[in-house]
Amino acid sequence: MDMTLFPTKGNLIIAKNSLALSRQGYELLDKKRNILVHELMGMVDKARKLNEEILDVFEQAYKALQDANVSLGISVVQQIGFAVPEENSIQIREQSIMGVEIPIVTIDRKQMQAGYGFRMTNTALDIARQKFEKAKELSAELAEIENAIYRLATNIRRTLKRTNALKNILIPKYEEITSTITNVLEEKDREEFSRLKMIKRIKEKNS
Repeated sequence: MDMTLFPTKGNLIIAKNSLALSRQGYELLDKKRNILVHELMGMVDKARKLNEEILDVFEQAYKALQDANVSLGISVVQQIGFAVPEENSIQIREQSIMGVEIPIVTIDRKQMQAGYGFRMTNTALDIARQKFEKAKELSAELAEIENAIYRLATNIRRTLKRTNALKNILIPKYEEITSTITNVLEEKDREEFSRLKMIKRIKEKNS
């Protein structure tokens, strides 16, 4: 048997403290959930706009690349492509939002060099390179946001589960325990008061 169910003043104090902590925990978790939901909704809207922008930039980039293939020749464009160094400009760190670790993606623009001589190219290829670099930046930003959305959504579900447990299980449990013990103790006090009054009357009668 749960010892906290015994109707004692000590158990009443324990139950009241547990109830207060449960209510405080619920308020804090509910506040956290609301903040995370607000952040999530903002990110979802931003991700939608980024998706649209990325599609537009990729369309422009491939159009410019087609123009470069026509003007320079596919073989020349391929040779220039082989000269482009391996991607190493993307860096990832983490930032905390209400205890949730969110990835922050940054691109070192110093590493974003053309990787080929400009004498071999023309305006169309330069435009294509710029557009693909822009698409890379936007894609990195979108990856950051989508990852953040996933982590926030996961934490929101976890937080909601905990708030529901507090609201629907723990808080009612401690409210019932507190009420039960209080009623029992009050009844004992009334019985003790009646007993003392009776003893007093008997003493007065016999004196």
